[in-house]
Amino acid sequence: MKSAYIKYLRHLLIFSAILGIIGLVIRFTLPKSYLSPAFPFLLVFFISTSLLSFYYLLLSTQKRFIKFVNTYLLTIIVKLFLYAGVMIAYAFINRFDAIPFMLGFFILYLCYTIFEAVSIVKYTQPQEPDSKGR
Repeated sequence: MKSAYIKYLRHLLIFSAILGIIGLVIRFTLPKSYLSPAFPFLLVFFISTSLLSFYYLLLSTQKRFIKFVNTYLLTIIVKLFLYAGVMIAYAFINRFDAIPFMLGFFILYLCYTIFEAVSIVKYTQPQEPDSKGR
């Protein structure tokens, strides 16, 4: 389990670095109003929530399959409420930056959700032996 978590962490940091570079390119090529100043903090927020949810999902894979399914659904629901709360709070506090923040948040949400889903599917699928039968 520990090696899978370290592998996920490595892939997550590489993925996040790529998203950060894309954010920097957008920051320097488009007008500043297109990207929220909170973008770097959003990256840290999504990295931390992804790591935490993947850890709990890894713990639940060691138990019965129904426990894994329940944990997976619970993490999705908790993250949705957390994400909605963060978006509403930020939009309420910083009305001038609400649209760029929500747009960036939504794009990062899609990217990280797809990344997490692919990662957990790769981990939970049984390993196939290679062509030499190992």
